[in-house]
Amino acid sequence: MTTSIAAIHVAKRQMGLDEDTYRAKLARITGKQSAKDMTEDERQTVLAVFRNEGFAPAPANRRVDGRQKLTGKYAKKLQALWIAAWNLGIVHDRDDKALIAFVKRQTGIDHTRFLVYADDAKRAIEALKAWIKREVGVSYGNTNGYNWLVADGAKIAWAQWKILMPGAGLLVRKGFDSEVAKLTGRLMLQEVTTADWQIVMNSFGDRIRAGRGRSGDLPVSRGV
Repeated sequence: MTTSIAAIHVAKRQMGLDEDTYRAKLARITGKQSAKDMTEDERQTVLAVFRNEGFAPAPANRRVDGRQKLTGKYAKKLQALWIAAWNLGIVHDRDDKALIAFVKRQTGIDHTRFLVYADDAKRAIEALKAWIKREVGVSYGNTNGYNWLVADGAKIAWAQWKILMPGAGLLVRKGFDSEVAKLTGRLMLQEVTTADWQIVMNSFGDRIRAGRGRSGDLPVSRGV
């Protein structure tokens, strides 16, 4: 989810808008009922209107959910991997505190803000990548000859799809392309951007967690 979409959703909650009122308000402002369907300029227009109506965005040093941002030179990379693992159903606690605890176990360093040396950060980063590869077969850096798999987000989304659709394969992707197109509006996988893949990963992650909640562990297909 992009930052502006997340901020709009926070504004919705903060302003106490029910679903019908929220969508009607979006339609009045931009002609569109979903923030996902808007351009970035349209989302900023919506946020400007919401601010005029009393929405108070989170301070710059806080995330849109009000919590303190994770800091440090390698924090963004570690957090991206942690959220990827959460969306794959490997990590069961998305909170930054759980990530910080993982980093401490791998490096002996108490917080991401104290990760200043590349060797220390690499231990935590590579441990996360190895965990993801071991559990669901994601091989960072390997595209199997498919250009659309260059992005890390694409690799995660494809691994998620194989969890959701056991037996899916690269030659016959069993609805993967059409589902990505529905979520992003991109007709070709090669056109999907980093931000688009985040939307896909979040959507697939919701489904994976919902499936595990209903019926226990979902089957996992290994290998890219």
